[in-house]
Amino acid sequence: MINKVELKNFGPIKHLDWYNISNLNVIIGKNSTGKTFLLKSLYTAMKTIEEYGRGDNPKSLSDILIDKLIWTFQTDTIGDLVNKEENSLNFSMDFNNKHWNFSFGKETSKLIKSIEYHIDKRENDNSIFLPAKEITSIDKISFDSRENKQLFGFDNTYYDLAKAIRLNTQKGRNFPEFANCRKNLKEIIDGKIEFDTATEKWYYKKGNQKFSIGMTAEGIKKIAIIDILLGNRYLTKDSIIFIDEPESALHPKAISQFLELLAELSETGIQIFMATHSYYVIKRLYLISQKKKTSISGIFFDDSHENNFLEFDLIDGIPENSIIEESINLYKEEVNLGWDNE
Repeated sequence: MINKVELKNFGPIKHLDWYNISNLNVIIGKNSTGKTFLLKSLYTAMKTIEEYGRGDNPKSLSDILIDKLIWTFQTDTIGDLVNKEENSLNFSMDFNNKHWNFSFGKETSKLIKSIEYHIDKRENDNSIFLPAKEITSIDKISFDSRENKQLFGFDNTYYDLAKAIRLNTQKGRNFPEFANCRKNLKEIIDGKIEFDTATEKWYYKKGNQKFSIGMTAEGIKKIAIIDILLGNRYLTKDSIIFIDEPESALHPKAISQFLELLAELSETGIQIFMATHSYYVIKRLYLISQKKKTSISGIFFDDSHENNFLEFDLIDGIPENSIIEESINLYKEEVNLGWDNE
């Protein structure tokens, strides 16, 4: 698992030290504070680790990292990722208690010279990123855009996911650790999503009925992605899942069920990072932490704090933050409205 991470001058993130990382983690903050950027930086680092030295891949670490950075962040050169007020950036991570870091300046384009790397090969375990928008409705477009046309538009988070969900379901027993999770998944979506290789289209099956993916609720499609990745064994108990806005397109009850499921997956060994600006998500994660008596670590991006961020653990309570403050403000406004009517 990712044990700790440090970023300096990486895009909008001027400085971040995150030391108390657990199996289930949440990133909160206002829009444009760096939530998704942090998720993508961690994802880029993990995909680089997974590709470097795998099989007969001859690419250098620098070439792989540059490719991941450019196609994940969609920049002309990696130098564009350096904070506009600074001259260089630094990324540092401990993974499975082994360290690696890299740094480069604004003029860097073809070679990252400053890399320190001590990570063991990661042969069979994969990370995946679930964007805020579900992928099954657009996977053919996103796949073709990247695989054949090599165009910006769909970044690596969409492209990697489109490839991952197209893998055939593996015959034989699934990983026993996921048996209960998959059962709960099917109950949540009341069916399953399947890919027809003949038509190259996705369908939602409920009982004996089969529906076009365009007629299927986006929330169902989003949750079903997890079941697909468990079924084709792309995900293992040592995988890492990054989720942007888990609440997107989901009914409040479905959000609760989804978060409970993610908590269950984290107990199997999978590490999960999610970014949200939903009070409902934070509150549900807090209740999960209290009920299970387990740590759910987090980062809160906020300019009012000394370092522009606050590290917290939901087992100790929900920290004061702008999302909670706005919910309180709405409550006060409702109360005052009631008094005015009287």
